[in-house]
Amino acid sequence: MRKLRIALTKGRLEKQTMELFERMGLDCTELREKGRRLILPVGDYEVVLAKAADVITYVEHGVCDIGVVGKDTIVENGKSFYEVCDLGIGKCRFCLAGKVGENFYDGYNVKRIATKYPNVTKAYFESKGMDVKIVKIEGSVELAPLLGLSDAIVDIVETGTTLKENGLEVYETLFPISARVIVNTASMKLRRAEIDAFVAGIEKAKQEAGK
Repeated sequence: MRKLRIALTKGRLEKQTMELFERMGLDCTELREKGRRLILPVGDYEVVLAKAADVITYVEHGVCDIGVVGKDTIVENGKSFYEVCDLGIGKCRFCLAGKVGENFYDGYNVKRIATKYPNVTKAYFESKGMDVKIVKIEGSVELAPLLGLSDAIVDIVETGTTLKENGLEVYETLFPISARVIVNTASMKLRRAEIDAFVAGIEKAKQEAGK
């Protein structure tokens, strides 16, 4: 039987998760010195580095048993897997934001919202009973209200610095975000003991790190 395979979101989450792995006593030498490699041994596990949305795809299809991915990606893209643990890292929040000093809810026209997260945005405004027009943006979503393309944006905010520097402000917080551990449904049945051991180990590491 192959090693348990963990899909890990590249970038900031990768670094923060690696710190937890090291607190678990796992040897992360290969991960630290990865070069361009995307599949690496980490202790008794095999780590696959991927973009956030792909982490979910790999776990859902069972080519990876476990994934570490932000709650934002889970809410926008997730369908069938178990979410088993909040790691308390990669903290930020989903926000509704727009030009400083404007009243977003003024007037009766249908509001236009620019976002990289149409599913999150649609669900949020449906819960408020509002009909909005969603404009999907791939790059710097802050441009949309500045150019008159939208009345506001829904985006991930960490410090709010980018918003301020572009004359925007947070109107509302939709919900907080942090990194989660997800597990393939079949793996949870077939390799339950190994997965439980991993989850217990990383939760202990999280507590020791004071996350």
